[in-house]
Amino acid sequence: MGRIEDKLNSLGIQLPEPAKPLAAYIPAKQSGSLVFTAGQLPLVDGNLVATGLLGKDLEVEEAKAAARICVINALSAVKGVIGDLDKIKQVVRVVGYVASVPEFTQQPAIINGASELLLEIFEDAGRHARSAIGVAVLPLNAAVEVELTVEV
Repeated sequence: MGRIEDKLNSLGIQLPEPAKPLAAYIPAKQSGSLVFTAGQLPLVDGNLVATGLLGKDLEVEEAKAAARICVINALSAVKGVIGDLDKIKQVVRVVGYVASVPEFTQQPAIINGASELLLEIFEDAGRHARSAIGVAVLPLNAAVEVELTVEV
């Protein structure tokens, strides 16, 4: 077991098997030194843990925790491509989508759940560029979806 998986274990995180795609795509793809993930939902054992709209159905802390789960699923997808998370040199970019009512403006607070976990795991190499975007609806009525780009 490598350094990153040891860190995950110390945080009480067990990587699941990569999520099965919902349509005609793959969970992650490497191009050169970059690995891009498909959008990852907050799935635990195949079940969504956060559904609905922010500003109506969920609280910020619930959705922030869901963003952490999305990152765990994204790291699982990356591992499925590269085999060993220790090959990650740095996290390059995070894109987070938050299903929310039009008046909701705290998308960055939700996606901080993803960003903070990446910093816990990768420390300085976890610093990344990021977008936090509000959307009307996400697949399966998920509240949050996260994509990662990492350099290997």
